[in-house]
Amino acid sequence: MIVTKSVPKTTVAERMKHVLSNPWTRFPAREAGNIQSVVNLVLAAVLLVVCMEWIARGTLHDVATFLLSSSRPGLTTVCAVVIGLMALDAVFGRHYRSLIVAVPLLVLPAFFSSQKQLYLSDPLYPSDLLFGRQIIQLLPAMLKAQPLTALFLAVGVAAAVFAAVLLWRLSSTHAPVIPLKARMYRLAIAVPVFVSFGSMMEYSSYSWIRDRLNIIPMMWDQKENYRHNGFIMAFAFNIPMAKVTAPYGYGAETIADIASDNSAFAVNHSKRPDVIMIMSESLWDPTRLENVRFSQDPMPQIRAMQSGHVFSPEFGGMTANVEFEALTGFSNAFLPYGSIPYQQYVRRPMPSLATFFRSEGYSAIAVHPFQEWFWNRREVYNHFGFEEFRSEETLPPMEKRGAFASDDALTNEIIQTVDAAEKPQFLFAVTLQGHGPYEPNRYAKNTISVSSDLSESAGTALSTYVQGVSEADESFAKLVAWAKGRERETVIVLFGDHLPPLGQTFVESGYMPDMVATRRAPLATMKTEHETPLVVWSSRTGLQNRIGTVSPALLPYHVLKTAGFDDPFYTGVLGKVHASHSVIDRHMLMERNGSAVPDWSIAPAIIPPALNAYRQLQFDMMFGEQFGKDRFFPGFSWLHETAPSS
Repeated sequence: MIVTKSVPKTTVAERMKHVLSNPWTRFPAREAGNIQSVVNLVLAAVLLVVCMEWIARGTLHDVATFLLSSSRPGLTTVCAVVIGLMALDAVFGRHYRSLIVAVPLLVLPAFFSSQKQLYLSDPLYPSDLLFGRQIIQLLPAMLKAQPLTALFLAVGVAAAVFAAVLLWRLSSTHAPVIPLKARMYRLAIAVPVFVSFGSMMEYSSYSWIRDRLNIIPMMWDQKENYRHNGFIMAFAFNIPMAKVTAPYGYGAETIADIASDNSAFAVNHSKRPDVIMIMSESLWDPTRLENVRFSQDPMPQIRAMQSGHVFSPEFGGMTANVEFEALTGFSNAFLPYGSIPYQQYVRRPMPSLATFFRSEGYSAIAVHPFQEWFWNRREVYNHFGFEEFRSEETLPPMEKRGAFASDDALTNEIIQTVDAAEKPQFLFAVTLQGHGPYEPNRYAKNTISVSSDLSESAGTALSTYVQGVSEADESFAKLVAWAKGRERETVIVLFGDHLPPLGQTFVESGYMPDMVATRRAPLATMKTEHETPLVVWSSRTGLQNRIGTVSPALLPYHVLKTAGFDDPFYTGVLGKVHASHSVIDRHMLMERNGSAVPDWSIAPAIIPPALNAYRQLQFDMMFGEQFGKDRFFPGFSWLHETAPSS
């Protein structure tokens, strides 16, 4: 027997009324629910953008203007976040789940950006994510100096993970399910929108839509870039930095038209001295601090032999960018703001002092008493032509100062290495002892007392730092004394990579108004905040004491001239640059007479011919077809004669 359920019968008129009725009256609950979810996402997006900008900027000032001004892309940012949240909800299948993922993905980078600006003056760039391993490696030393911060960080991470797991589980039962059809609609809208946004983020190309939305790439001034466009848009603009645009006119003919110094091709008559180049971590003259007194000079030997100053393109960190300039003779000023060549661009053999000296019959060794992967040095040094890189993995156990190898132990290693060399030696060393943070009790005893009105934390950090400078000076004196007793001529070049990250000490002493250096300021201010000591000395010819203030990229010129060598690029092209300019910073040129040329890099018409030739050759060797390889880099060509040009 078949049992059937009876269905209430409806008349034709009733069915027509149902078909023709307004969908809002047919499905009021579902439509209202959809509208409410969209409204809630819009409100959440506004709140999220406000929080993100507040955190990234460190203040609420200007956030309202960013959101409401018709000349700023605040509302565009909110719309982008709303569409992103809707797309994530479609992927996850439930309303509001997107917030569990989006909030930490947006707020945490904004926080990291604020902290980076606090200590290093620059906002967060996509390239910074490439050296997350470096940060993790240094984290124990940093947190050891601030145990309360370490405790709060651990508790915060644990609480955040617990909250995320809890919210995700709660959303499984409380967040409304999104029907499959609605999910497809959302993705159909979101995907094309984000593809179009992605195409607009190529800052080197004009975009009519981007222009109408008042999204203006300002790659020459990243602080203004982040202020005007907001964290999300500015961060996105920096993603294409891996692609470096060729300078105007680049090509084989342009490189061929660059005049070369014929004398540089003559046979070198140098007696091939050993050359030792030391980049001393955070080496700086602390007696420059105002309202601070020391019981004795922390750096008497370095001061007595000082040749001038290095104008560091960085502050408080980013050592690899200074190192890149000093070893290659190339300038960061010609690269995208915020880029890190060691991480992004050194992907093939590249000319350096190592390739030059090896072509002259030298051995080339790099020494750094830390792990070889740090700043990608293992790969970079290989591309630079070094025969050997001695790192923490291959060096003998070294005496430590806190968590870092001492300068004295590194100096002993340098002396032993050069004495044991059979061929003339080019040795490049990067010290570690001066690395921050400058925690109390790093040293068993501080031999120099500091008198000041600084707070206890600032005074303690300064005392630790000054003791490190004193020991660096003693190590340098030991190296010079050893070199004076050698039969072979020895050239020693010592320089600091950047000012130390002393933070509040600078503010409290009146040395700087903020804890970090200014990127764009009058030349006198920039020199105050970017100059580090420089020594160029030969055991045969003595001190080169009239160098003045120079960019790290000009150091190869002084190294080779002091050692008695000529070269088409390092003394030829760089020599012409050095004859007219001593500092090549992306925001400031300093002419040999001390005159300042600010904002030169955004006014191509005022770039002098010598700098333009310099820039063309740098692009040619780093990214181009290496048209000038044989003519300007004969040592590189000899070393890599079988290597492909690209």
